[in-house]
Amino acid sequence: MENLSLQGSPKTPTVKMDTEKGVIEIKGRSIPENSIDFYRPIVEWLDGYAQSPAEITEVNIQLEYFNTSSSKCILDVFKKLETVYKKNGEKGVSINWFYEEDDEDMLEAGEDYQSILKIPFKMVELEE
Repeated sequence: MENLSLQGSPKTPTVKMDTEKGVIEIKGRSIPENSIDFYRPIVEWLDGYAQSPAEITEVNIQLEYFNTSSSKCILDVFKKLETVYKKNGEKGVSINWFYEEDDEDMLEAGEDYQSILKIPFKMVELEE
């Protein structure tokens, strides 16, 4: 299975998805014109990845900001990762949610996702 890499822009995050290493990174701002179109290849990649995932999948999410339509798409990404989590067991998926130390909104967003999903999240504070 091919790795997926999307170059970030002022409106879209940088995305790196490595099949062999089992590392998924989404970093930057997520305010695309059409969130569904932007996140579609990510969700499709995860569908394929879920068929034979790495033993351990590490997910690093470091978003400065995301809009409402992106939040739904990000939830779709996490739901696909839940499939991998169910397949690989408790240590199969770890999600690191990064946020700036003074960004309460981003911390709360991570906590909201954590409350919806059955995957353990680790809240990681970035010091400025």
